[in-house]
Amino acid sequence: MSFANLKANRTASMSKLLAAADKLNTNKYESDDRYWSPTVDKAGNGYAVIRFLPAGEGEDVAWVRFWDHGFKGPTGRWYIENSLTSIGGTDPVSELNSKLWNASSDDNSAERKQARAQKRRLHYVANILVVSDPGNPANEGKTFLYKFGKKIWDKIDDLMHPQFPGDQAVNPFDFWGGANFKLKIRQVEGYRNYDKSEFEGPTPLYGGDDKQLEALYKQLQPLKDIIDPKNYKTYNELKKKLVDVLGDEAIDGPATAEDVEEIPTPAPRRSAPAPEPGPTAASEEEIVDGLSGTTEDEDGGKGMSYFAKLANS
Repeated sequence: MSFANLKANRTASMSKLLAAADKLNTNKYESDDRYWSPTVDKAGNGYAVIRFLPAGEGEDVAWVRFWDHGFKGPTGRWYIENSLTSIGGTDPVSELNSKLWNASSDDNSAERKQARAQKRRLHYVANILVVSDPGNPANEGKTFLYKFGKKIWDKIDDLMHPQFPGDQAVNPFDFWGGANFKLKIRQVEGYRNYDKSEFEGPTPLYGGDDKQLEALYKQLQPLKDIIDPKNYKTYNELKKKLVDVLGDEAIDGPATAEDVEEIPTPAPRRSAPAPEPGPTAASEEEIVDGLSGTTEDEDGGKGMSYFAKLANS
């Protein structure tokens, strides 16, 4: 296009830009509509009341747990994939992270910084009933899947395993003896924070009306598919994707079986210097997924879903 045409077509060009922007903001990048996400205001604050629901027919527990990885490589491409460790497999990112972590004993080394940036992230998924959703009232009274992280899981676990004598254990997934969960979201240091979220006292859902509860029970969505091996990419497919994202030079062959561990979060800095950690990686059961203070996927990962679509397009 010549400069003269550029100047003459300014109005038409603006219209095209606006149309293209609107297209990006429509449902092309929307999350799976089976999942619920809380609404937050411009300040990053939000509030909702939800009820965790029991295991559906044919399922053993009311939740599933899985891990994924989400990071951008030097090639400019994104790696957004579920981790094979979710289904007891060996994952190429975990292998690479172990090699990077064990390559240095310095927590500030480039290798350990890269390992943390590529660290796996922990998620849980459960069925919920939306009791109150001021940001989107149309969701109220409906059932959804809800993906949440360790912060919210810890509150669930605390309710089931009370720490103090005399406190009664509560099953938050129970229709009759469960409790509503008040989800309180704040923006703290650039990240969503859920510390003020809390359970109400135990109350029967729908006042214990069996007809309403049976109808709700029939609406529960299956969870097993989320951790069904057939829905996971193979090791070789993930390894190829990892090479595409990081480049050939970043992948130095597979680790040995005993090297395949996850990466621990470093302890907070203290006034007195702590001893340098050794090169041995921690066991997977000791991992705290996500660096301290970061909760970018606690609300169901809607923010990352945009990049996931880009990564797979």
